Order: sequence, then structure tokens, then C-alpha cells
Amino acid sequence: MLDRMERTVRKAVIPAAGLGTRFLPVTKAIPKEMLPVVDKPAIQYVVEEARSAGIDDVLLVSSPYKKAVEDHFDRSFELERRLQDKGKTADVEALVALSELARVHIVRQGEPMGLGHAVGMARHHVGREPFAVLLPDDLMVDGGELLRGMIATLADTGRSVVALKEVAMSEVSSYGCAEVGERRGSVATIRRLVEKPRPEDAPSNLAVMGRYVFTPTVFDELERVQPGVGGEIQVTDAMDALARTEGFFGYVFSEGRYDIGQKQDFLRATVELAIEHPDLGPDFRLFLEDLTKRRLADGS
Repeated sequence: MLDRMERTVRKAVIPAAGLGTRFLPVTKAIPKEMLPVVDKPAIQYVVEEARSAGIDDVLLVSSPYKKAVEDHFDRSFELERRLQDKGKTADVEALVALSELARVHIVRQGEPMGLGHAVGMARHHVGREPFAVLLPDDLMVDGGELLRGMIATLADTGRSVVALKEVAMSEVSSYGCAEVGERRGSVATIRRLVEKPRPEDAPSNLAVMGRYVFTPTVFDELERVQPGVGGEIQVTDAMDALARTEGFFGYVFSEGRYDIGQKQDFLRATVELAIEHPDLGPDFRLFLEDLTKRRLADGS
């Protein structure tokens, strides 16, 4: 458990080395993290979430095929100059602001060996500090509320925290699943974690979502984890070990998440966020209302 003076979360790790095969053929040439959700690539939402929770140091665990992700947060002086020459000052200011959103660092995962391996690659950058892990397939549209709550829980307890959400029992086999003990408000003590259990074996319907706030002890546990199916190192195994040693908490939430690693949720996120967009929203909402009326009138 961390001393109180060691509980400030300054850094976030975003594993972004996956191949995105669910979105082939588009992800053959474009990283899935760069697929646009309305008018921004998905990865930008995640970095903005970290920033809104007070984190300005971000480590992207990337791969040799993800240079576009790395370039997105860098300056593009030639583009800025051309825009400036055309008098598009607002566009230039937006690009500069994007490059200053956070201090973005890169480490490349040469071989895909699972989420636990990707998190373990952050050890040198993170050091002995607590840190957040944000999975880019989980798009949180809540102004950073969930992440701030998790960071506050670590500050209060000195222990690691994982986001939990209730799902249908028929869906638990797609997630890590938590058995919890005492619960106070959103915070629950985790007794154990099971990776993708069968519904009949699941300890609850509280599923692990892609937001974590870890103490640095997790790195020691990850080094002890044995590779499983496909040679992958599961972060769930390390979290289960932490639950049995130093203690571990779950932070239960219900709103604001889109699983944009799934096509259906990617489309839902695009539509719902477009409706809320300050510039696009009013006209897009009218379009959807008109489209719905015409479809209903046609019986389709």
C-alpha cells in the first residue's frame, strides 16, 4: 500500500498496439485508434479523458504499424504553415492545442503478448508511481468523471482500483469478472477476479472495464504471471494476485461507456456523439428524425 505522499496519479498508459482485425479491411492500412468518431480519431477522446482527470503525461504502447497514432499528437509545421498562409488561423490554433494536450511518449511492443505484457512495458517510464491505464476500445464520454473517481479512491486507500460495470450474465464470458465483498457507494472491495468465466461459473455480473488505476506493485505481479493461451500475459491474473496480497478495489459505474472495438457500439457512439455535437448536432438530429419518419412510413 502506498504512503499518502505517494498517491498522486500523474501518468497514464494507453495500450494501442492491437491490429484491429474486427474492422478489416479498413484497419489494414489505418490504425483502429485513428478511426474517426464524428470529427476526432478515437484515440484523441482517450487522451482528452486523461487530461480532464488531471493527467498530462501519457505513454502510448504502440507498434511499428501505428506511426499515424504517434504523429497525430505531434506538431505538423508544414501543414500549419500552409493553413496560416491561407488565413486559417483557427485551424492552426486547434492543431497546436492538440500537440499541447499532453506530453505523449512512445514505447513499441514488438510482439503482441497480451494486455499484461503491454502494461508491463510501462515500468521504466512509470517508475514507482501509481498510474492509470486506459484501453482505447473503451470510449468514456463522461468528462473524466469515472477516472477522477478512481484516482480519488486510490488517494484515499493507497490501493489499486479497476472500473466495474454490471452486464447481463449471458455476456460475462467476454470479460474479466469480479467477486466483491463490502461495498460503499461506488467503491467495492474485490475478493478475486476471474478471466472470461462461463456464466454458470461467474462470481457475479460485475465485469471489468478498460479503466485501471494501479499501484506500481502491479509490475512485480506481472513479472510473476505465466503466459496463457496464445502466449498472452493476462493483466487480470496480476490484479487477482493484488487482491489477495495488498488489497484491491472496484469502482462501479453505469453510464458513459462505448465499446468501440465492436462495430455496433462504434456506430452508436458516432450517432449519439454527433447528436450532442454543438455544430453538427441540431441538423443531424433533424436528419435522423426525418429518416425515421420516412422509414416508418415505408414500413422498413
